[in-house]
Amino acid sequence: MLNPEVAPGPFTDLDKFVFESWGYLLIPSVLTADEAAECYEASRRLHADRDRAFGQIGRGYETEPCLEKLIDHPAVLPKVRGLFGDRFILQASWNTMQPAHGGVGGWHQDGSSAYDFKQLSYPVPLIQLRASFLLTDQTNPGTGNMELIPGSHRSQVPLPAEIRSERGDVPIGHVICAPIGSVLLFHNGVWHRTYRHDGDQDRYTAHYVYSPPWVRAADRFDNNDEFLDNTTPMRHALMGAFERPDAPYGASYEPLPF
Repeated sequence: MLNPEVAPGPFTDLDKFVFESWGYLLIPSVLTADEAAECYEASRRLHADRDRAFGQIGRGYETEPCLEKLIDHPAVLPKVRGLFGDRFILQASWNTMQPAHGGVGGWHQDGSSAYDFKQLSYPVPLIQLRASFLLTDQTNPGTGNMELIPGSHRSQVPLPAEIRSERGDVPIGHVICAPIGSVLLFHNGVWHRTYRHDGDQDRYTAHYVYSPPWVRAADRFDNNDEFLDNTTPMRHALMGAFERPDAPYGASYEPLPF
């Protein structure tokens, strides 16, 4: 199956061309099976007190060390840096669960319903760059895969309303089939949905959303001081805990400590 696969680490000129063309990249097998299994168990703990239904929980990195390590994973962070430069933040981290035998999700673009990113300019600007760590094997369709529409971040027209309301199929939908531990990196403007899940094992995915430093965090109103005191300098900086956040984030705002 055709996938926009790229190597882990440095953001190459070819990576940029593929991302600009399709709106997403796939980095296969970033985590080992054991690392993915550890993150899967951490995800189960996060969701233990909620109903077994599709949903997401934020800030898992504060209590689960294996999820904290993914914030600045060396296979992924250079790609984020290549697209945003040296100044960006972790805008949110969401851990999502799709129960076994779950149906397809609704088509959408990422962003804020309070003010859609498409209102800012055309094409839809890159405001949220999502890195999704697959914690289950998804080498076949029907395993809780992500389905995206390649290049749709540049479409001048929205996905038809009737398709969205009926959760209908589209002829150019691309179901991502990838092994456990792979990472899908995609632009907020790409139309996407959760594909159906026919298997018997609940599907968990760890998402990390990166944004310019002036974007308000979505998974927290404030940072956890204890977490900031105990994490690494890079992760501390990625939390956007600025001592003096000047309005333009100008001279007083330090780049990330690469």
